[in-house]
Amino acid sequence: MEEANQSAVSEFIFQGLCNSRKLQTFLLLPFSILYLMTVVGNLLVVLLIINDHRLHSPMYFLLANLSFVDFCLSSVTTPKLTTDFLKDNKTISFGGCMSQILCVHFFGGGEMVLLVTMAYDRYVAICKPLHYSSIMNRQKCIWLVLISWIIGFLHAMSQLAMILDLPFCGPKVVDSFFCDIPLVIKLACMDTDTLGTVINADSGVLATTCFILLMISYTYILLTVRLHSKDGASKALSTCTSHITVVVLFFGPCIFIYLWPLSITWVDKFLAVFYTVITPLLNPAIYTLRNQEIKNAMKRMINQHMDSRNNC
Repeated sequence: MEEANQSAVSEFIFQGLCNSRKLQTFLLLPFSILYLMTVVGNLLVVLLIINDHRLHSPMYFLLANLSFVDFCLSSVTTPKLTTDFLKDNKTISFGGCMSQILCVHFFGGGEMVLLVTMAYDRYVAICKPLHYSSIMNRQKCIWLVLISWIIGFLHAMSQLAMILDLPFCGPKVVDSFFCDIPLVIKLACMDTDTLGTVINADSGVLATTCFILLMISYTYILLTVRLHSKDGASKALSTCTSHITVVVLFFGPCIFIYLWPLSITWVDKFLAVFYTVITPLLNPAIYTLRNQEIKNAMKRMINQHMDSRNNC
C-alpha cells in the first residue's frame, strides 16, 4: 500500500510562509541567524553541563536533555524552511514528508514528557529536600529521560500509522512550510474528517494532560513552600519561573493548533513557526539568563579558554 501511495504522489509542494518573493528573500537572513543561534545556544548548554562537574546534578542533566531535544526539533523543520526561501518550487518527497511528521511528533512529544519530568524534579527538590538525593538518583534520572523518549516515540508512531496508508492521489500542495498532519490528511483521496478528529485528539490529549500535570505540580510547589516559609515563596517562584515560562511558550501554541476548532492559515503558520523555530531558541536563553550557576559555568569556561590561550 505504501508503494502505491508513493507511485500516486511521489512528492508534496509547500506553499511556505508567504507568496511574496521579496519577502522570502528578506526572511532568509533572519531565519538563518535564528537557527544558528538555536544550534549554538542549545549545544552550548549541553557542553557546559557535560564539562562542568558543578553542574552534574539531576536538574542540569534534565536541562541538557531538553536542550538536545530542542536542537533536534528545530533541525527537523528550520533548515528546510530556510533553504526553501531560495526556491520557487518548494518540494519534499513522500518519504521526507512522512519522516518530518515522525520526527516532529517524536521530539515534540518527548519534550512534553521531559518538561513534566523537570517539574517532578523541582517538586522533590523544593518539597522534599532531605530526600532529594535518594529519590532523584542517577539511575532514576536516566529512566525518566528514557521514558520521555519512549513516550515520544510511541506517540509519533501512532500518528504516523494513522496516515501512512492513506491514498494520496490528487492535490499535493501543503499550505505550510513543513508536513503538519492536519494539513497533509486533507490531501488524501477520501473523507478524513473522523480520522482528523482522532489524530487531533491523540496529540491534544497528550499536550493537555502534560500541561495540566505541569500546572498542578508548580501550583502545589508554590503553595507548599508558602505554608512553610514566608521567604520561601519568592525563592520557589524564582526557581520555577524559568520552567513555567518554557512550559507556557511550548504548550500554548501546540494546544491551540490541535484543540482549536477553527483553522486560520496565518495564525497556524505563526504558531508553527513559534514552537518549531522560536521556542527552541528561547529555552536556552531563558534558562541561562535566569540561572546563576549556568552563567558562572560560562564565565569559568571563558576564563579557562583565555588562560589556555595566554599559556600558548
